[in-house]
Amino acid sequence: MILPFEPYTPQWKTQFNSIQTGLFDSLQTLTLTIEHIGSTAVEGLSAKPIIDVLVGVQGEAELDLVPPLVKGQNYVYYEKYNEEMPYRRFFVLLKEAPATLGLPERVGLGEDIPERLNDHHLRLAHIHVIPIHSENWIRHIAFRDYLRTHPEVRAAYQALKEQLVQQQWKTGNDYNEGKDQFLKREEEKAVNWYTNN
Repeated sequence: MILPFEPYTPQWKTQFNSIQTGLFDSLQTLTLTIEHIGSTAVEGLSAKPIIDVLVGVQGEAELDLVPPLVKGQNYVYYEKYNEEMPYRRFFVLLKEAPATLGLPERVGLGEDIPERLNDHHLRLAHIHVIPIHSENWIRHIAFRDYLRTHPEVRAAYQALKEQLVQQQWKTGNDYNEGKDQFLKREEEKAVNWYTNN
């Protein structure tokens, strides 16, 4: 599949604000910080038009409190990823209720991801829930802020993404692997920059 890829639009910030409000409502029993991350959070950077949202909980003990609080909404919970990344809970926010689209609300451990869930045109956002005081929280925030303040790195990332989106990908994860080497190198620089400023 060719992934959707669009020039930056201020509408992404508006979409994030709406998603953030909905998450604060759904997760009101938790103390949260919610940040806009990823390429849609960086003015001037083209991206897949899917908002990346980072939800910070107080600790790992709160991670499993989140799935039941968003159940019955337009989220698909990727429990499948918990083994590989036990520090994170991942959700896809769909444009419609999963049942309306013939999709499950949860992809369980050991289950295959339904092919239709790879259709990025059905998605509004990717929700990443992690502890706020973790190295992964810092890594995401640092890289976003680094891209916002280092135009040469932003331009290099833009060029790489423009090249990659021309290719056929089986899933979005395959596309992410294409960016992996660049991301690891620049995220390390970003974290060093962020922690020293």
